[in-house]
Amino acid sequence: MDNDKVGLHSDANAVSLRENVTEVMRHYFANLKGEEPQNVYDFFMDEIEEPLLSVVLKYTRNNQSEAARLLGVSRGTLRTKLKRFGML
Repeated sequence: MDNDKVGLHSDANAVSLRENVTEVMRHYFANLKGEEPQNVYDFFMDEIEEPLLSVVLKYTRNNQSEAARLLGVSRGTLRTKLKRFGML
């Protein structure tokens, strides 16, 4: 996804989100120590969703309508996610 499409801007020296995710997932697989990975998608999404919501809420000064708009979800969906993480 093009960063400009989602309103993200970075300087030339910054590492992209895509590159960060790639590195984290490589590290995850390299350090399984013989364990069989399971539910990797859910595991990863659980790890990133709460901090994502937290940062967006902080950015919008806890304005849930604005946070929902920035995230591209309905306010009801946002509230469901906030409840799930005990953020309401």
